[in-house]
Amino acid sequence: MDLAGVAVCVAGAGVTGRSVATALVGMGAQVTVTDANAERLAELGDLGVRLVPGLDTPPDGTRLVVTSPGWRPTAPLLTAAASSGIEVIGDVELAWRIGQERPNPPTWLAVTGTNGKTTTVGMAESMLRSAGVDAVACGNVGFAVLDAVLAGHSTLVVELSSFQLHWSRSLAPSASVVLNVAEDHLDWHGGLAEYAADKGTIHRGSGTVVANLRDPWSRKLAEEHAPPEARRVGFTLDTPRPGELGVVEDLLVDRAFVADPVHAAEELGTLADVRPGGPHNVANALAAAALVRAYGVGPEAVAEGLRSFRPGAHRAVEVGEFDGVRYIDDSKATNPHAAIGSLLAHPSVVWIAGGQLKGASVDELVAAVAERLRGVVLLGADADVFAEALARHAPDVLVRRIGSGDDEPMTAAVKAARELARPGDAVLLAPAAASLDMFRDYAERGEAFAAAVDELSR
Repeated sequence: MDLAGVAVCVAGAGVTGRSVATALVGMGAQVTVTDANAERLAELGDLGVRLVPGLDTPPDGTRLVVTSPGWRPTAPLLTAAASSGIEVIGDVELAWRIGQERPNPPTWLAVTGTNGKTTTVGMAESMLRSAGVDAVACGNVGFAVLDAVLAGHSTLVVELSSFQLHWSRSLAPSASVVLNVAEDHLDWHGGLAEYAADKGTIHRGSGTVVANLRDPWSRKLAEEHAPPEARRVGFTLDTPRPGELGVVEDLLVDRAFVADPVHAAEELGTLADVRPGGPHNVANALAAAALVRAYGVGPEAVAEGLRSFRPGAHRAVEVGEFDGVRYIDDSKATNPHAAIGSLLAHPSVVWIAGGQLKGASVDELVAAVAERLRGVVLLGADADVFAEALARHAPDVLVRRIGSGDDEPMTAAVKAARELARPGDAVLLAPAAASLDMFRDYAERGEAFAAAVDELSR
């Protein structure tokens, strides 16, 4: 990683691109940054790097390309680099290599999965800090992993997307988990098997491999990618067997990281300690506990960390309650698998759904939650796909459609949901789809929902 004087091309000028370019400049590299968005590229003018819009081939003399996660492998710049024998890596791989050259390399606890990643790394960070560890949640969670490495933190709880893992080569975390795998980003990867395979590379070189025993893909990827010498641990929502973490009545229980797992177990907290509730978040809590127990954190710190944890915005957050109806913002539920977990946490729901499905099916989702639906409000590009699935699997459920002509579609959606709801119901924004057809991102979608709820409550 001696990059002094070396020509490096950075693909992408977003948050990741800035982080990478800044680090490379600090290492003395000759940096060129390219992006199709000239305005975004111009925002890096303060770094003193060469800015070239829309490059399809690496500049002459380039010896390394560092790509941002969103760039597809088929992008002309990346394919041209590969065909010329120029190494292409991502920001995570760069961060790993830089960290490994430090006198005291940071410990990596790595998390991936289709859903639950941010909640899990947040829970694990809280548990580690309760144990007095200098830990930080980073990666796809909003704080770039490269910035975390350069900041000198001793322990990194790293959220990794399938995009980031695709460009990682030598990553070898202390412990790793694939929480779950469901249809998502199929347009980027080309298919579910390819998507899952990129997720599975998180285990390559891992010291402790953690698997969700209820998720077939999580088990499969642990079996296929775990190094022979790795410790293997499972978690389940059922009573745990030796080598597992699980649930006994209302207790979270560890039978993996104890002296005698055959005859002994340790309590790690209660179901009431898990916030927000629901089976999917109990699973996230067990995954986080497995990672930090592998690190050496005691059961008391696990329980305290759970009690101290607060979920991030737009992740099953209650934004209002009036007329006996609770309004829940789970705009982060951007795929069907995430929406199932959110919907199953409520016995009676008016569901606000819709957006861009990215090739995913919603039949399994609708069939799983049909009995809980008081009504459904649909908006967005793939509303027809939702409507067809509802007609097949929940034909008696009232459905309202918000048309593109509405001036404020989210306000109209919340008004329609309020008309369908009854005291004791939850009005739940869990769209099961991406937001870019109507909003800047899932956060803006959630903010629009909260604003609409506030307006109606007044």
